[in-house]
Amino acid sequence: MKYSLHSILFTFLLATLFWAPLPLGSNRPWAWSLLQISIFILMLGCIFLKKDEIFLGLKKFKTVISIWLVFLIFATLQVIPLPEFIIDILSPKANFSSDVQSMFLSTDVGQSKVSLLKSFAYFCLFLCSLILINNEQRVKKVLTLMLIVGSLQGLYGILEILLDTKFSLIFNLPISEVATGSFVYKNHFANFIMLCLSAGTGLIIASLNNNQSMSGRDWSRVIISSLLGNKALVRICLAIMVIALVMSRSRMGNTAFFAALTIVGIYALFADKQRSKGLSILVISMIIIDLLIVSSWFGLDKVQERLVETSLSQEGRDEVVIDASVIIADYPLMGSGSGSFYSVFPSYKKADVYPFYDQAHNDYLQTLIEYGFISFLCLVAIVLLCFTSALSVIKKRKNAMYKGAAFASLMAILGMLIHMSVDFPLQAPANASYFIVFLALALISKANVSKKSRSRTSTRIQNGH
Repeated sequence: MKYSLHSILFTFLLATLFWAPLPLGSNRPWAWSLLQISIFILMLGCIFLKKDEIFLGLKKFKTVISIWLVFLIFATLQVIPLPEFIIDILSPKANFSSDVQSMFLSTDVGQSKVSLLKSFAYFCLFLCSLILINNEQRVKKVLTLMLIVGSLQGLYGILEILLDTKFSLIFNLPISEVATGSFVYKNHFANFIMLCLSAGTGLIIASLNNNQSMSGRDWSRVIISSLLGNKALVRICLAIMVIALVMSRSRMGNTAFFAALTIVGIYALFADKQRSKGLSILVISMIIIDLLIVSSWFGLDKVQERLVETSLSQEGRDEVVIDASVIIADYPLMGSGSGSFYSVFPSYKKADVYPFYDQAHNDYLQTLIEYGFISFLCLVAIVLLCFTSALSVIKKRKNAMYKGAAFASLMAILGMLIHMSVDFPLQAPANASYFIVFLALALISKANVSKKSRSRTSTRIQNGH
């Protein structure tokens, strides 16, 4: 029964990940509510698993989990009524009513409660991923699901443009001249495709030949196999997603993907002393083929033109960043309240910022404003621990599947960090959910590798070596 429940919950996790991007990236109240309900059901199911399977299995991740809990505690403090003297100490400029029983650290308690519920859902998704993705077969299934979902999204986005449809098939929303898939905002779509491309790249990395001593004929065989052999379907899916990414006309979405692929690929080539020649061929071929051939056919030149011709000053986003930075000084420790940027920023913006900005177009800045330095540092620590875990897996190369998952996680994390500097990709629940799964995969890959390594060491000791 235990194994059956574990399998059912894992299948439900896959179904949740499949569903997440479909209803506008889950970026509507009803859509993210359904996603949260699904995640909480998952968490409830995991609690019914045997105690040793949940709590003992999570011990190896206790550092990251503890930091995340600290973040949730500080986020919860924002929506709890506090005495006036505590408000004065933690956040003197926080707005509060004359009623001493209604003083809050958040300047927008309603939105902060909504954001807090999302944060708890993301934490539960993180725990469920650590619990349920417990072997390399399941790691492969998760990456494969992401590849399939990204390919379907990419194909849908491409067809919308090529068929010149005016309204989306499901929600009957107007379609512009750029690919958006089931998302509304092109940059959210591009970021999601980048995450799925990371998963597909990780799958190919996991399937590479580990033999280092190959002849010239073997080299040719690896090239043909990588492009046309048993990996052909994966490469076709990657090509579809690259085309969709470029057709989204998202400058930073394209930049984030190609930069992440190049940087992580170069790191793998130099850090992995036992790398196969197939890895070198794969990284080089993906960069050349995707960037110079496939992309050029489907509008990369237009993306390049926008990168060259459009400056931050033309869009007004630099003024937003400058004006919004002042908010940090007023709410340095605890922030203005999660989800409060849209209500706080208008009182800080100057006359030359004309559009209404409900997001800061910089997730780093917005997180600092809304959560404060303490919570921001907690999030930085979580991502950094996951990132370094994936780096160590690439370097040690203990298992092909886990190495591929680590490569995918590195790409996803680095790509997200790049994109966050000029946009708000994590504000889309579907993107945030996939990103959290990648964080979990980075830790899972490290933990399983370490376990295998310890097992081999123990065997050698028992044999007297």
